[in-house]
Amino acid sequence: MKRPLIGIPAQTLQAIDGIPEGLPHSWAMNARYYTAIANSGGAPVMIPLLTKEPEALREIYDRLDGILLAGGVDMDPCTFGEDPHPELGRTDPARDTVEVQLAQWSVADGKPILGLCRGHQVLNVALGGTLWQDIGTQVTGALKHDYFPTAGYAREYLAHDVVLAPGSRILAAFDRPTIRVNSMHHQAVKTLAANLVATGRSPDDLIEAFEGQADSEQFLVGVQWHPEVFERTDAPTKRLFAAFVEAARTGRG
Repeated sequence: MKRPLIGIPAQTLQAIDGIPEGLPHSWAMNARYYTAIANSGGAPVMIPLLTKEPEALREIYDRLDGILLAGGVDMDPCTFGEDPHPELGRTDPARDTVEVQLAQWSVADGKPILGLCRGHQVLNVALGGTLWQDIGTQVTGALKHDYFPTAGYAREYLAHDVVLAPGSRILAAFDRPTIRVNSMHHQAVKTLAANLVATGRSPDDLIEAFEGQADSEQFLVGVQWHPEVFERTDAPTKRLFAAFVEAARTGRG
């Protein structure tokens, strides 16, 4: 059986924390996203950040069966009409441009799309939503969400619960109403895009998962955590990736 092609956009290497400026321009991405798709029956491909070649980007997109938007640095607040907050981290404008465009094309065409952490935020912004730029200073009573590896936390650290909505795709994958997730973000969904439905919330009521409207057949899922970390070891996480890949294989949600 032919494997569906799943496109995963790259990030600009120099946008990653700890990578010095001044290096030759390069694109890169964490291998775990690609191996999670391959392990689930898909054929992952890296999408270059072709901001100056929109026709070439569209040609790549048209050949793909699904899009995965991965984790990474902060979204530039200009993408949702705000000025930068003092706690805004590093940004990757080229990646913002490409990922927002891919998300909009995917939703218009009904092509399966999965957003993880930053990708969850990109999907929301691409469809008209907004973000908190820094949870710790902008959300009263918020939990700690920024358990970053750069601060010494393991990527596998389970930080808090998420309550899943009945009837959701995410509940179908995890098969239990409350799950424990890792957490490596300081931005989060503020205003949810009108055509999305919140399907997972943390104890401080931040949106940790969303999906397309119930009457939509498209596989459109965003989660605020990093499931690719657990894809090899956790059966429910495997089901999430498998459901996405199967939707890409069949062309249905």
